[in-house]
Amino acid sequence: MHIDLIIKSIYPEDTYDLRHSVLWPDKSQSYVMIAEDAEGYHYGAIRGEELVSVISLFLEGDEARFRKFATQPDCQRQGIGSALLTHTLQEARRLGARTIWCDARAEAAAFYQRFGMAVEGERFYKGPIPYVRMRKSLP
Repeated sequence: MHIDLIIKSIYPEDTYDLRHSVLWPDKSQSYVMIAEDAEGYHYGAIRGEELVSVISLFLEGDEARFRKFATQPDCQRQGIGSALLTHTLQEARRLGARTIWCDARAEAAAFYQRFGMAVEGERFYKGPIPYVRMRKSLP
């Protein structure tokens, strides 16, 4: 992990710019806001003074789901997203989750498999983008 990388809790509104610019730049910013954002846990990776990666975690009973995981393109493939996801998995466990899942862009499935997540069910689409549901037990 980067020496100058800090991972901490952030507010939902802190996630919106990165969610928008990385995940859905062709949509309005309101498209990346989730109705449940106020009930979620939001984490950010900060390098220097800049928020470079965000993720949002939602719990329902003993099941957790992460959504809107976005890392600035020039910060990808540097371990920042991996550090943030590792932190999020630990937080889900700490909060009592026994399983965690996400709807992953199909092109990112191999990334999540490195964390022990497995594809569940068939490929589906959000607009033109193929997705797969992925799940992992949290021991």
